Amino acid sequence: QLQFVESGGGLVQPGGSLRLSCTASGFTLDEYNIGWFRQVPGKEHEGVSCINRNNPYTYYADSVQGRFTISRDKAKNTVYLQMNSLKSEDTAVYYCAAVQSLFRLCRLRNLQSPPSWGQGTQVTVSS
Repeated sequence: QLQFVESGGGLVQPGGSLRLSCTASGFTLDEYNIGWFRQVPGKEHEGVSCINRNNPYTYYADSVQGRFTISRDKAKNTVYLQMNSLKSEDTAVYYCAAVQSLFRLCRLRNLQSPPSWGQGTQVTVSS
């Protein structure tokens, strides 16, 4: 079972920025397409962004397009989610996971079945 560790969340004012980190132990993130998801209480996980494992392709949900940037640091075995211009509706617990591909492009569906999630990192956007 793939296990991920998310970090970097916190409390930030609207318009502020945070950078989330996704790391793993026991395997290399480069082997997988990686996605970021978020969840608020009572709702399903919502796909936010994903990055391909072997090319620069990235995908963003409409709600974060132009504000969030996903990237990899292979040397650190880490995937980042840079979040700028944060809004109150971005408040959620954020998770990373290996995701599926379709026609060699990442898509925001958990690769593991049943879906496996780490502990996540809380992001709270509030004044």
